[in-house]
Amino acid sequence: MSSQKGSGNTEFGPKDSCASRHSLKFRLKTFRITGTRDDLVREVPSMWEEKSLLRKQGHSKYGMNCLIQFEDFANINAFRLLRKYQNQYCTFNDDIQGTASVAVAGILAALRITKNKLSDQTVLFQGAGEAALGIAHLIVMAMEKEGLSKEQAIEKIWLVDSKGLIVKGRAALTQEKEEFAHEHKEMKNLEAIVQDIKPTALIGVAAIGGAFSEQIIKDMAAFNERPIIFALSNPTSKAECTAEQCYKLTKGRAIFASGSPFDPVTLPSGKTLYPGQGNNSYVFPGVALGVVACGLRHITDKIFLTTAEVIAQQVSDKHLEEGRLYPPLDTIRDVSLKIAEKIVKDAYQEKTATVYPEPPNKEAFVRSQMYSTDYDQILPDCYPWPKEAQKIQTKLD
Repeated sequence: MSSQKGSGNTEFGPKDSCASRHSLKFRLKTFRITGTRDDLVREVPSMWEEKSLLRKQGHSKYGMNCLIQFEDFANINAFRLLRKYQNQYCTFNDDIQGTASVAVAGILAALRITKNKLSDQTVLFQGAGEAALGIAHLIVMAMEKEGLSKEQAIEKIWLVDSKGLIVKGRAALTQEKEEFAHEHKEMKNLEAIVQDIKPTALIGVAAIGGAFSEQIIKDMAAFNERPIIFALSNPTSKAECTAEQCYKLTKGRAIFASGSPFDPVTLPSGKTLYPGQGNNSYVFPGVALGVVACGLRHITDKIFLTTAEVIAQQVSDKHLEEGRLYPPLDTIRDVSLKIAEKIVKDAYQEKTATVYPEPPNKEAFVRSQMYSTDYDQILPDCYPWPKEAQKIQTKLD
């Protein structure tokens, strides 16, 4: 969690003494808070406000500036809490929105290779949990931005869960899954589903290792000149396929990204491809920085689409030629700066920022808010004495 008035993080973590003693985390000197999840989300802002008042700093709205990031909640709780509190507090769910943003960023980068529009794609998900539904919703938003209606966009997205293809009339569908249910016969076998739907993009987020069989990968290559195949589950043992399998079975034509790191793959032609890793660390630092810097009260889904677009823009043409769909991880600080700068610009343009006066130079303003682990120089700067002056001093002596 972060708050305006001096950005920082406080973690309410597991009952683990090692985690609670982590030297790089600001944290309450207590173990996990017990109680309902709703109590936690409601009480944290008021707790911040109470602390502020006790210190007599007079910031009566300090609590509402507290950014709450929550993750690793059960499916039903994550969506319920997000819907309930998204427009009440400054909060987001990294499993739903952060994963969605980084996945859509990879897709947008992939479309620079295929030269197609997102609205031309048919997307099939292996998995229908928080990650899949979050990505699906953000894809719908991106397709709407390209001119499709919400209904038209949903028609292009298919989901498969543990019971098979999500279709209308299937028993025991949650509200979130029901939104993406189509008029179609029930099917359970993923290979048969891929052959029937013929997707242009296949995204795995079900943590079922090896779910993308050799037949599925070959079929994707048969349907598409440049198939988009994302095996986003982690750890590596849960990945739907490996980078080597994907590249070699498609003769290097697949556009691949993963949730786990994979080594570069050299094709028989001698060309080496570097699989992109869709990591949420591309998303949440920049989002938090931008939100806190300009004092946004609520974090809308639009912010995560904006973030995806910014990340995709940071991928160079050279990276795309090498198969990379994300900027290098060692540039994460620069990527975060770009994300935050765009969020701040949009916030002032849309009149949703609360920090005034508006800074004229948004990049410099955001950069000044970034935390640095380096110590400031406390000694005065030293300059060499001019040689001519030294000669004069010697003569005088």
